[in-house]
Amino acid sequence: MSTGTDTTVDTTTPTTIGAATATATATEPVTATATVADPAPESGVRAKADEVRDPAPPAAPDAGKSNRPAAAAGRQPLRAVGRWLRAAALRSAALVALLAVWESAPRFGLVDATFLPPFSVVAQAWWDLLGNGQLAEHTSASLTRSFGGFGIAVVVAVPLGLLIGWYRPVAALLGPLLEVFRNTAALALLPVFVLLLGIGETSKVSIVVYACVWPILLNTISAVGNADPTLVRLARSMDLSTPRLFQKVILPASVPVIFTGIRLAGAVSILVLVAAEMIGAKAGLGYLINASQFNFAIPQMYAGIITISAIGVAFNQLLVTVERRLSLWRVPAA
Repeated sequence: MSTGTDTTVDTTTPTTIGAATATATATEPVTATATVADPAPESGVRAKADEVRDPAPPAAPDAGKSNRPAAAAGRQPLRAVGRWLRAAALRSAALVALLAVWESAPRFGLVDATFLPPFSVVAQAWWDLLGNGQLAEHTSASLTRSFGGFGIAVVVAVPLGLLIGWYRPVAALLGPLLEVFRNTAALALLPVFVLLLGIGETSKVSIVVYACVWPILLNTISAVGNADPTLVRLARSMDLSTPRLFQKVILPASVPVIFTGIRLAGAVSILVLVAAEMIGAKAGLGYLINASQFNFAIPQMYAGIITISAIGVAFNQLLVTVERRLSLWRVPAA
């Protein structure tokens, strides 16, 4: 009995094991098929992992595009120099044409070379005067008188113009007197200055002061009278005192017009001084021109005239530069 029971158990066990084995064998192809049926996602994941581990190198920048800003920056100074050269050529074209006509007219017999020598001859005479020291001596004497009288006129005329322009009763009182003296030529009063002050330096500086005062004074009065009333009312609404009002509103608004009068006075100071030096002086550019005429040294006379013109142009450019520095607040015209 026990032996039969063991045999039955032994017979059943292999059957169960065989069925499980068959079942496992039957399911294996399905598993394999499922594994083989999904290769794409796995390959995609691997490809993405490879991309993360080994990212693609960035594209090399175009060498031409990278060099374009540097090339453009290198061309900007050249363009600026070119614009400056074109502007300088345009400004100097008329002057060069004048010098060419001056040089050629006497040489071709269009004018008498005795009274109008060629420009090259005048330039040589100017160089000789510079070399022997006469030009420096006469120029120094003239500049001392001219700039001295001009400085005194600025110091006197600007505050007086501000006062007259701001206080209407003062303007009404002094207006007729200013008109009388403004229309009296300075050179017409030169004999009066010589009689009262003598023939020395005092009379020459005084005539320069008189000639320079009127352009500066009248332009200053006009500038103050034409100040923007809206700005003045705004400044007064902020309880600004009169000195602060002049400092913050009146003077900045008046600078352009005042400097117009100052520039006119700068030109007048040289012209009037030359005329005064022709009458009674022992040194100065006016004396040089007059003496050269009497001695028939025509090239030296023209050399003195050219020097006066050069001084006038340089002085005017200096005043223009100062005006620009004091008018940085102004909006440039479109």
